[in-house]
Amino acid sequence: MKKWVNIENKLIPLAFIILLIVFWQLIVEGGIVKKYTLPAPADIVTTLFEIMPVLIEHISVTLMEAAIGFLVAIGLAVVLAVLMDNVPVVKKAFYPLIIVSQTVPIIALAPLFAIWFGFGLLPKVIVVILVCFFPVTISLIHGLESVDQDLLNLLVSMGANKLQIFRLVKFPASMVHFFSGLRIAATYSIMGAIIGEWLGGSSGLGVYMLRAKHSYALDRMFAAILVIVVLSILVFLFIGLLERLLVPSKKIEHERQTIDF
Repeated sequence: MKKWVNIENKLIPLAFIILLIVFWQLIVEGGIVKKYTLPAPADIVTTLFEIMPVLIEHISVTLMEAAIGFLVAIGLAVVLAVLMDNVPVVKKAFYPLIIVSQTVPIIALAPLFAIWFGFGLLPKVIVVILVCFFPVTISLIHGLESVDQDLLNLLVSMGANKLQIFRLVKFPASMVHFFSGLRIAATYSIMGAIIGEWLGGSSGLGVYMLRAKHSYALDRMFAAILVIVVLSILVFLFIGLLERLLVPSKKIEHERQTIDF
């Protein structure tokens, strides 16, 4: 039964996506929607292969910006989450600011970064950091706070210090929450890099999309969007793979699913 449930869970979304693509192709080929306003999927794929040699340079720039910002955001999030978990006054001071920071649209801040830091790599990285920082920090804080209090009291009664408690219990127990935030932030990292590139730059997928839009080459713009979607999915899957490799509970769950399948 579980085998058929797993197959069904995979086939239904795939079949629905294929149905949407076929419907999209038919309405464009049938003239219901003009190609100059909405290119057909077949035309987008053809254009993608034609422009791929040009896109490779832009893809590498966007990935570099996303990777740097993502890694810096993880480092800052881990440090702040640990401080907030161990020092109550730090949490009281920073937690409201972290929440309020998410009410400010990042697209409104990006032009300021361009004015302050120019049109190079730095403003794009800052945008990625701001986009990725929140989900990682909040997920890790909730993970650290979700540890069983009775277990913590037991370790304290056995003479364990804060570092030992964190290393042996709190951080391992928070890994599932941590990777949940990482998966969200990983997909946001590509988006953040694109937003930063929209505000100025000489290369990157965001810059290429703007050039395609100004040239009214919508097939090229949709091809770039397709690349962004694929990159975001690949990054999401990579984080999921790391989670299965590093988190014991995820290893066991994956092995059970493999056996059931």
